[in-house]
This record gives sequence, C-alpha cells and structure tokens, in this order.
Amino acid sequence: MEQLSIGQYDLIYNAFSFAFATLAAATLFFWLGRSQVAPQYKTALTITGLVTFIAAYHYFRIFESWSDAYTIVDGAIVATDKPFNDAYRYVDWLLTVPLLLIELILVMNLSRSETVSRATRLGLLAALMVALGYPGEVAETTSGAWLWGSLSMIPFLWIVYELFVGLGKAVESQPADARGLVNLARWVTIGAWTFYPVVYFAALVGADGAMAETVIQVGYTIADIIAKAAFGVLIYMIAVRKTGAASTANAAAAAAK
Repeated sequence: MEQLSIGQYDLIYNAFSFAFATLAAATLFFWLGRSQVAPQYKTALTITGLVTFIAAYHYFRIFESWSDAYTIVDGAIVATDKPFNDAYRYVDWLLTVPLLLIELILVMNLSRSETVSRATRLGLLAALMVALGYPGEVAETTSGAWLWGSLSMIPFLWIVYELFVGLGKAVESQPADARGLVNLARWVTIGAWTFYPVVYFAALVGADGAMAETVIQVGYTIADIIAKAAFGVLIYMIAVRKTGAASTANAAAAAAK
C-alpha cells in the first residue's frame, strides 16, 4: 500500500463518497423518468438507471474497502492489514461499459436488425477493452502495464470508429430536435472514455507512488461520473425530445385528416 498524506487520503475518500451519492441519485432520476418518455425509449432509460445502480453499488464497496485499508495513527495515514480492493472498478466497468453503448444504440431507435448488430458488436468491443486493461492495472512491471494498456486501446479505437463513422448516417436520420443531443452523446462518450487511458498512462509517467494512486483514483472517479451520470442525462434528454417530436408529428397528422 502507498504511503499517502492526510490530504491525499481525504481527497480520494471524498471523491468516492461524492460518486456514490451522485450515481445513486441518478439511478432514481432515470427510473422515475421512464414515465416521461414513449414506450420505445423506456428500455433505454431502464438500462441507463441500471448502469448508475451498478456503479453506485461498486462505489459503495470501493468506499468501504478504502476506509478499511487505512487508519490514522499519531496524525498520519497508515495502511492496515486489509488491502484496498481496486478490482471492484474493473468488475463495474465490465458490466457497465457495454451497457453504456447499448443504451445509446437503443435511444436512437434504429431498425431491429441494426440495433442488434451494432449493440452486440459495440458491447463485445467494450468488454474486450476492459478485459485487456485489467492485467495492466495489476502488472508488477511498468513494461507490462504499458503493454496491456496499449492492447486495450485497440478495441477503444475501433469503438471510436464505429461511433463516428459507422453511426454517421444513423445520427443524420434522427429528428432535428434530438440530432444535436445524439451527436453530443457520441462526443461525451469519447471524451469521457479518453479520460481513462489518460489517467492510466499519466500514472505511469513521472509520478511517485502516492501521487500516482491519487491521480488514478480521483481521475477514474471523475470519468465515471461523466461517463455514467452525465451521459445518462443526455440519454434521458434525447428520449424526451424524441417523444415530444413524435407527439407533435402525430398531432399534426391528426389535424390534417
């Protein structure tokens, strides 16, 4: 365990607490918000809430593990005999990262065949990206961390290609009121996900053990809040906008008859 200062310990402790509260509140918001959208978008919001629920649970476990891993002795942070279990993060990502892409595909309301094809492909790529990243996180050598981190970038770049090239026509076919939000959701996905490798590789370059630990834990926590809670708000707004656009179009069609 790294020898942390009280300030570093408290910063990580408070980041975990804030993440748990944010993700738990987001779960309630998304599930209660299902009543505000058309039936074809309810599944997307259910999955959005499921993502934040899973993440909130794991942040609760991370918070508990962090509290158990350290104690204060004579005004200093001292490691206990209980190691911090960072594997909770990768279990969480293995479950939630594929679901994040699936909820975006579902809210776009594509054809059934295209929805299944793209959701399956993107979900598998996301799971592969996380699975390749974990060995690097626990690697005992810097070279091993760089190797596995670089390998995990391959499915990441493929996902970027799918989002910006493969879904290009699908985005253009979205209702005008929601098209900008769908495009923004793609950018938020890539922006938030890019933060993970930035944090991962930054911790390998020039930082001491305690500083690297602080950068990793706080950086990943910020990225999780943006990628799950903030992204979920965008999914909710897209569903509401598309529901409103459909209602307006139906009302106009009825008036024209």
